Amino acid sequence: METSSKGLLTQITQFWNLLDDLAESDPECYKNFIQQELKEGKQLCAGPEPQLCLQTRIVKPKEKILFINLCQWKRIPIPQSAMHPVPLSVGRPEDISETSDVYTVIDVAYNPEVLQATEKDQVNKDQLIKMTMKCIEKQFQLTLSHSYHITEFKIKGSIQRMKQNLMGVQADVTDLRQKIKEHTLEQLRSSTVNNSDHFPQLLLPKDQASSKARCLIEEISSTEIQRETKIPVYDLKFLKDQNEKPVKIELKVDLPGITEVSLCELSVSEDDLLIEVSERYRLHLNLPEPVHTEMTTAKFIKNKSTLIITMPLI
Repeated sequence: METSSKGLLTQITQFWNLLDDLAESDPECYKNFIQQELKEGKQLCAGPEPQLCLQTRIVKPKEKILFINLCQWKRIPIPQSAMHPVPLSVGRPEDISETSDVYTVIDVAYNPEVLQATEKDQVNKDQLIKMTMKCIEKQFQLTLSHSYHITEFKIKGSIQRMKQNLMGVQADVTDLRQKIKEHTLEQLRSSTVNNSDHFPQLLLPKDQASSKARCLIEEISSTEIQRETKIPVYDLKFLKDQNEKPVKIELKVDLPGITEVSLCELSVSEDDLLIEVSERYRLHLNLPEPVHTEMTTAKFIKNKSTLIITMPLI
């Protein structure tokens, strides 16, 4: 404990010495640095803000009215691409009583850009809402009604309750602030030693940022994104009967270098599909039509390294 305290004291001393040096050698850079630190810190520590509120019903295990607060939060990452799951943070369900009414509230947060992209597109908004409801069903083992409506108010319950629910344990924020201080120290050292004319940017190292993000977010179809994986080449098409009516969806996926089906992990729901292959390939698709998961079949053609999945339509 004594050694740890001495190390912390040394870092603090270095931090202030470097600030003093920067203030004397380049007052304008010092001023800009402090202003940027305040701006970045304010954005980082800002909590989620309510965007819209949905009303639906919990059907199982016990029927109850459910309100879903959709919130925007800059701490939630932006999706890597249209093919990747949409990151989100889901708060714990809370039962609230008002006079004789008892209902459940669940808070869900997305990156602001995700919600803004759906503001003028009703189809995308409906898809995002259904994805949200599906995520809630999976995480809390609930069955929700497929019908919903957007309420006239933006949030059910107090904003303070929502922020406490989503932001969770304050230790996470403290840990993040400590990492920022350590990284800021390195940037100041680099700025003063190299006498750089460029204002240092406050950015977490990639390994730290991704590690903390995994603690702050949950995803619809996976709990962790492997950044080194690639999206494989694939072909998705409908198979039709004699009357030209679509009856199945067929997906062919090329997996060069893969020779064993045991390396492939497949997960299929009614409306999406996830394939992960030995940390080399990853493919997540939203299916164009609902499918029968129990009747879905898959086969692997070894000499072509091709996975073929056949999914009958509901």
